[in-house]
Amino acid sequence: MMSSKITFYEDRNFQGRSHECDTDCPDMHPHFSRCNSIKVESGCWVLYEKPNYTGYQYVLTRGEYPDYQRWMGYNDTIRSCRTFSYTSEGPYRMRIYERPNFQGQMMEFSDDCESVQENFRSRDIYSCNVMEGYWTLYEHPNYRGRQYFMRPGEYRKFSDWGATCATTGSFRRITEF
Repeated sequence: MMSSKITFYEDRNFQGRSHECDTDCPDMHPHFSRCNSIKVESGCWVLYEKPNYTGYQYVLTRGEYPDYQRWMGYNDTIRSCRTFSYTSEGPYRMRIYERPNFQGQMMEFSDDCESVQENFRSRDIYSCNVMEGYWTLYEHPNYRGRQYFMRPGEYRKFSDWGATCATTGSFRRITEF
């Protein structure tokens, strides 16, 4: 299994105090008080605004993020992180439903979706079954707004993936590992 490595910096442009991480961390507050830039050297990471993997989520793949807007952050607060790996090149399969508990209209996707409303005739996804692959759901079209990390599994209601409402604007496959 490939190792994962991420470095958090308190200031923009990789300046100030830093903390390197290569494993899940449920509470990062002892290591730094704010996070304004990040380098992901390897692996894929889900960052959380609050301790114990709660609050806003940010899905980051390999690359440099010189300020928090680059990872679509709402502020400079990162309090926990998880790494994940996916060994396959795919396939990717996800079913979305217009009602809780896999009821109502259903559509299956195996590719990115820039606008849920254009493809599904609704912006609301009340339940979801991720059959294969890892995905990121976004609050707004064109991969903007709050992010939700989706691993394979059944999500009977939108709160199961951490959302506070059913509104979903777009989603895409996580393909960089």
